[in-house]
Amino acid sequence: MALLLGVDTGGTYTDAVLIRDEAVVIASAKALTTRHDLAVGVGNAVRAVLADAGVDATEVSLASLSTTLATNALVEGQGGRVALIYIGFKERDLAAHGLAEALKGDPHLVLAGGHNHAGGEAVPLDETALIAFLETHKNDVSGFAVASLFATRNPAHELRAAELVTQITGRPVSASHQLSAKLNGPKRALTAVLNARLIGMIDRLIGRAEDVLIEIGITAPLMVVRGDGALISAVQARERPIETILSGPAASIVGARWMTGADYALVSDIGGTTTDVALLRGGRPAIDPAGARVGQYRTMVEAVAMRTTGLGGDSEVHFLSEGLEGGIELGPKRLLPVSLVAMDAPEVVHNALDAQLRSTTPGEFDGRFVRAVAGQTHEGIGPREVVLLERMGEAVHPLGDILRSRIETGALKRLVERGLVQIAGLTPSDASHALGRVDAWDADAARKALRLFGRRRTGAGEMLDPDPDAMAQRVVDQLTQQTALALLETAFAEEDPEFPGSPEVLARHVLLQRGLKGHRGLLRIDAALNLPVIGLGASAPAYYPAVGVALGSEMILPEHAGVANAIGAVVGRVTMRESGTVTSPSEGKFRLHLAGGPQDFGDQESALAALEAVLRDKAKADAQAAGAADIQVSAVRDIRTAGIESREVFIEAVITVEATGRPRVADG
Repeated sequence: MALLLGVDTGGTYTDAVLIRDEAVVIASAKALTTRHDLAVGVGNAVRAVLADAGVDATEVSLASLSTTLATNALVEGQGGRVALIYIGFKERDLAAHGLAEALKGDPHLVLAGGHNHAGGEAVPLDETALIAFLETHKNDVSGFAVASLFATRNPAHELRAAELVTQITGRPVSASHQLSAKLNGPKRALTAVLNARLIGMIDRLIGRAEDVLIEIGITAPLMVVRGDGALISAVQARERPIETILSGPAASIVGARWMTGADYALVSDIGGTTTDVALLRGGRPAIDPAGARVGQYRTMVEAVAMRTTGLGGDSEVHFLSEGLEGGIELGPKRLLPVSLVAMDAPEVVHNALDAQLRSTTPGEFDGRFVRAVAGQTHEGIGPREVVLLERMGEAVHPLGDILRSRIETGALKRLVERGLVQIAGLTPSDASHALGRVDAWDADAARKALRLFGRRRTGAGEMLDPDPDAMAQRVVDQLTQQTALALLETAFAEEDPEFPGSPEVLARHVLLQRGLKGHRGLLRIDAALNLPVIGLGASAPAYYPAVGVALGSEMILPEHAGVANAIGAVVGRVTMRESGTVTSPSEGKFRLHLAGGPQDFGDQESALAALEAVLRDKAKADAQAAGAADIQVSAVRDIRTAGIESREVFIEAVITVEATGRPRVADG
């Protein structure tokens, strides 16, 4: 009998689950995610689940990992320092397509080169300028991204640039044509930048996870969940970490389907950092045709059609001072809960909170703490950032003791974005501890932080809410409201036929909001979500019943909702997709656009057959490399023609091949 181990590394917790023969959950366990070394949390969770099940590590025949690490990093603006090599495009494209924002001041080079739509060289590649750029930046970035004009029609310049990057710098390089076969160069460039930014982070996670599994005694192959819910090998995930965007959320949908058998439902997964919502239709999640969107970034990565919102149990609680009544808002950034950081440094945290409570006037940094993340590389940071890190050392500090001038605020922000520093402050997790709904961390510290936050003055000069219990309930109610809006936005986005207007505006429309509350005046207005919601995540039982009531919808909370991601990580299938294009640059000529360059044929069917054969071989080889068994291969042809002078003229064809199979398990 096969014993399968699923592991999910989230922003707050790392979950592990053991499943026998893909049918029965025999044990599950949680451990705190250890940011300084994620493998510590993985090891703690795996050891706990093995002990709970009473099985030996050598019995495990397959291990699989899902992670929200890539998703959280992009939502929180974290990742390594990278350089972009932008070939054949214009400098103005950087700002127009969001690349400048994604680069965050990291170096870039706009370089002569690129190809035309037919795959012919438009301008020779300027290798002299490229070599000079690489020599300048080879030691101050963690990786390079390369994007060339029409690289999906001819990748020669991307391949040459990548070759020079490897020769001169030895750093990892992400070539855009290897991440997507679609046109839209700036969007491919953005995807390559994000991939390069994530390589070091995901590589460290997978490498350390493999090390700790071997240390425990698990020698079974390690798989990783891709953003569309499919499984890939650890080697493939390290090469293309961008594909693990939405890995955790995708695994949760696979897990939700496995646990409930639901065909039609909204799946909402609340973690520490994000809430991820997707529609399950016919038992399958849709693949987003426009590419995965995470936070502000729209990538070209195939992933489940999902709306990811910076809303979770560890979301930052913001004070809204506008208006007479004031208010609060949650997210999108994640903080360490005060109740959690107090477990690590109780004396520091309680002494600071008590001193702040004795003060007659609220301070700007009341209830906030800071600590450096141990074991991270400090390459590419400036002198102000170095000073702050040295001031912090390895201890937890009240934030006000570390920031000594306004100019240091920007340096601290940069350290947080690089994942080198963590800020602690008030979160919904603290509110849940104060209300007695959760009993894992320091509830007394949470109540002190709530009292400090509630002392802030509204526009009318009144305290927001000095009673910590009332302040805690206000935070939980705000999470309920924002979760309901996230579900409504997804419903409007998936509605067919669609409503006029954006989902964000429609979800907040006064008529809908009044209808959800059963308005009874001269008008009778009723509204509700017309399908069930499957609530996932460790904190779902604490928050989601109220969300179901607010939306007038059935709320399904599966028995193992808290480890849905870990379940989905190990019950999925290996699936590889390859796409290719045939164009017709002139009548009677049919051109394949392959990795080795364009190839011409004299008739349409020969070109299509040749392309399909190449794609089938590639998809099957990738599936085998990922560890798939019993592989099934299918192909879909999308042929586009136009009517010209009473005859059909071939314009373009796109062939998509899918190879799928169960992951091969080792002898247990």
